[in-house]
Parts: sequence; structure tokens; C-alpha cells
Amino acid sequence: MDCTFGGGGHSRRIAEAMGRGRLIAFDKDPETLAHAAEAVQAPAAVAFEAVAADFAEAPERLRERGVEQVDGVVADLGVSSMQLGRPERGFSFTAGPLDMRMDPRQPLTAEQVVNHFDERELADLIFQFGEERRSRRIARAIVRSRPLHGTAELAALVAAVNRPMNRRRGLHPATRTFQALRIYVNSELQSLAGLLAALPGWLRPKGRAVILSFHSLEDRPVKHTFRSGAQAGVYRLLTPRAVRPAEAEMARNPRSRSARLRAVERMAEGGHGVLLPATN
Repeated sequence: MDCTFGGGGHSRRIAEAMGRGRLIAFDKDPETLAHAAEAVQAPAAVAFEAVAADFAEAPERLRERGVEQVDGVVADLGVSSMQLGRPERGFSFTAGPLDMRMDPRQPLTAEQVVNHFDERELADLIFQFGEERRSRRIARAIVRSRPLHGTAELAALVAAVNRPMNRRRGLHPATRTFQALRIYVNSELQSLAGLLAALPGWLRPKGRAVILSFHSLEDRPVKHTFRSGAQAGVYRLLTPRAVRPAEAEMARNPRSRSARLRAVERMAEGGHGVLLPATN
């Protein structure tokens, strides 16, 4: 099961490697699935299906297809390059509406959050989901400048408030604020928590799960859940430490620089109940 189809890169490699069997890919963005079959070009012996749904819905969607357990799960929690590269989706600092929805069918947009949440709600959201130390100052500036409609407008406003704080090379001053809005709008952490809690029930004995995360809010629950699962006899850790991209890969693909990969194997015995994810 590929939890996050995106551009289909992972599914394509998985289909090639498995040779035969069944591969089910999920993505909450139906636009990315429009040409899924062509993107994957699965071998004839691999039955491939793309499902337009959040991976949080996977247990129900799998059961609808007569599937109770799988041999492998991969989840790449990064934003798809297809979404980042299209300004009209609202993820870019330079142009586009304040949208940020991974699923265009859902009602809540970043524009609604920015223009209608009160100052305290905004500050708490930016701090909690963006780990932004200047969240209160940013929220105050947003409220004073309402209404805001475009990503470039918001990015410039946050940069004016936050530029001295961001000395990390190559990091836009509005990165953490945009991250917070995107996570909130798409309920990303709730989906991840559901994945981690249901994973022991999905994986067959000896089945493997691989999760790629891109910031600490994602990596932290993955790390603690996998470690606590190993201690409980549910998993065998395949990556005692997070695997980082090599220098050559980061040079070729700068977006990979913050990636953290963690993997586990389901133990054959023990830990048959649902494992709740760690929260700290």
C-alpha cells in the first residue's frame, strides 16, 4: 500500500520490485490520480489501483476491496512536487491564492483560517503546527493587515515580521507559518496518528512499513511509536536511527534535505492489539 501516491514515483518502483501481486495507492488529491496508471505502468502481473482518499480512510477502503492485511506500507509525508509546482494550489510563497488544500473538495482553506480566526487562535496554531517562536507577533500582523487573499501577500507580511529570526540558509522566513497553515487545513497530524495506530493491524507478520517525514512534528510520533512498538514486541526496528539523504541527493533535490526515513518489520508474534502513537 502506497499511502501517498503524489507523482507516482514510489508506486512505480514498488510495482517494478514486487513483480506480481496487488498494489493499492491512496492520495487525497484526485488531480494527482488522473493519470495514475500511466505514471506507474505496472507489470502485467501486478494489479494496480489508485484510490482518491486520505490514507486515514485506508482500513475502510481496504476492507471494501476484501483486503484485511498487506505485506508493505509506504508513506511519504512531504508535499507533492506537483502541488508545490502549481501556484494555483496555494502552496507557493511567490504566487497563488491562499488555498493549501491537498484535497480541493474539502471546504476549509488557508484563506478562511487567515482571515477569520482570532489573533490568539492564529498565534496558537502557528506555534503548535509551525513551531514558530514569533507566532504571536506574526498573528498580530496578520490580523492588522486583513483581508489577505494571496500567498505572496502573506509571505511578504510574515517575512517583514520574522526575517531577523530565520538565519538558516535557504529557509524562507514564512516557511514555518505556511507549514502550520498547511498542516491545520489538511488535518495532517490527525491522519498520521490514525496511520500509526492502525498500522499493526494492517501489516502481516514480516510485513514492513516505511515512513518518510520532513519535520519534527511528523518524525517525533513516528520515532516514538516505532520504538515503543519494538519494546512491546510488535515491531523489529529496521532503522535504529533515521536515514538521511546523501549529500549528492540533497544537491540534486534540495527538497529532500529535511527528509527522515524510518522503517519497521511486523513481528510474527505478540502485540496484536492496536498500538496508540506516542505523543511526545
